[in-house]
Amino acid sequence: MPEQLILKNLEFIKVLPYWAQDLSYKYCSKTTNLYIVHGNIRDFLPNKMVEGEFIFVRIQEFISEVLFGNKDIIVYYDRSSGINFCDGEMRKNYLAEMRRLFPEEDPEDLVSKNPGKAFDYLEKYFLMNIPHKKRIVLIMDYAETIVPNVDLSHMDEEDRYCMVTLNRWAHDPIFTQGDVSIILLTENLADLSPRLVRSPHTVKVNIPLPDETVRESFLEYLNRKEELIIEYRLNCRRIAKVTSGLNLMNLNQIAAESYQENRPVSMEYLRERKKEIIENEASGLLEFIESEHDLSYVSGHDFVKKRFKNAAKAIKQGRTDVLPMGYLISGPVGTGKSFMVTAFAGEIGIPIVRFRNFRSKWQGVTESNMEKALNILKAMSPVGVMIDEADAFLGDRNQDGDSGTSNRVFAQITSFMGNTEYRGKIIWFLITCRPDILPIDIKRQGRAEEHLALFYPETQSEREDLIQTLIRKLKIKIQKFSIYDMLKKHHFESSGADLEAILIRAKFNAAMQNHIIITREDMEEAIRDFIPPAYPHEIELQNLVAVLECTSREMVPKRYRNYDRSKIVPQIRELKELLGERD
Repeated sequence: MPEQLILKNLEFIKVLPYWAQDLSYKYCSKTTNLYIVHGNIRDFLPNKMVEGEFIFVRIQEFISEVLFGNKDIIVYYDRSSGINFCDGEMRKNYLAEMRRLFPEEDPEDLVSKNPGKAFDYLEKYFLMNIPHKKRIVLIMDYAETIVPNVDLSHMDEEDRYCMVTLNRWAHDPIFTQGDVSIILLTENLADLSPRLVRSPHTVKVNIPLPDETVRESFLEYLNRKEELIIEYRLNCRRIAKVTSGLNLMNLNQIAAESYQENRPVSMEYLRERKKEIIENEASGLLEFIESEHDLSYVSGHDFVKKRFKNAAKAIKQGRTDVLPMGYLISGPVGTGKSFMVTAFAGEIGIPIVRFRNFRSKWQGVTESNMEKALNILKAMSPVGVMIDEADAFLGDRNQDGDSGTSNRVFAQITSFMGNTEYRGKIIWFLITCRPDILPIDIKRQGRAEEHLALFYPETQSEREDLIQTLIRKLKIKIQKFSIYDMLKKHHFESSGADLEAILIRAKFNAAMQNHIIITREDMEEAIRDFIPPAYPHEIELQNLVAVLECTSREMVPKRYRNYDRSKIVPQIRELKELLGERD
């Protein structure tokens, strides 16, 4: 290739999106010819500049027009459409060549949807054209339907044929030196056969969700086309800033719906639609946490609240570089661990989502779910991620009985959590009453760095403050009397969850008596009738493992502060044996 042409190509590559630059450099290296393009492939992509403006196209058109300039031979294939070409002239030439070679074949078979027939015809066509120095590109969409993530022993004959053919094409020197490129399109790498994905002859290229700059360009593009109605207080830049996690198709959908309804896009409308779209895109894997409360609604736990308030201050000042990668929040049941995180969500002003169950009994689906959720989190940043019952949810790398799925998923999430590129952008909140069960890989520095613990109130003032905070949180109207004295009279020791249950019962009693304000009699009846759950050994075990997890003396309740930490371990072991647990 002449030096001037090389320099021209390099200058062209520099104006491409990062992922397209990566693909172009790998293509120019001529070291392989099989590419897997994954991620945000069902979206509009910014194409070339036309009179100083972006236009937006689908990925097939982007690869054909922008990266390869619609030159030589560009073939499309998927199971629904069969063999097709980027323009009519290419299709016409293909059919003419193949009819001459196979005059007795049905013309429909020459563009077959069946991968066995399609691959056979395409290979013969490519070999015919390689000597003519033509550049050939085969773009295969929905690649997961051609080489799915199925164990080799469960593959049918067609799957095996596709797997072998693509692997052979990937390292066949005739194809590599003859400038034949195969591009597989899929949303999730985990949906494809691991043998193909992990092959040294395969190049993986990820298309991320659009960043703020691209979103703003697209919104301005819609605005110029008069397809976007914006509330007078908003502009494209502000909308782009608050729509992290959405792709351009999502933005186009929001704009089109508001246009049809003749309803200007407002901040409230954006929040509602963003929440709905992301939860749908995540297929139920992520759930937005919406909190009406801030940390002022949390009683006690002053040390933990101070830490969270400082973190909220850092976030508001843009000092995300000083934040921990994540928090481990432990303590016995009923201490308000989940509520603490939701209150923090109300304090900081950035979205917090709850990770929901991503596991499936079907092979490959669990890894695919995890990949999809993590990609959405990357695009949503800054975002907080809450994992409740983290000890059960995350598992560990030593689990057996599921063909290694749990091990792979555990490695997938720990690697993601430990990526310092996301410090302050993705903040993890791991909640558990049994931190001792969590693997050290998760708890170590660089992942869940800050270890915080919540305990039951100990002093009279702490209990009275908890009662008043719960009354405010539950919006209860109550006569003036001492609930604490009533609890003390009944020798009642309770967690925050128990107290909340009692207050709700008292409110119910008042409603049954047809009055709104809770009376002393309503409360007396609720306390007298309430029987707290009795599991003292479990609670003591949860207290002790939380104490052992504390990294600050100020967090530890007074009755545990003078404990010799070396003696706590034998106590924990004894309690586990008593409860029939194994270390």
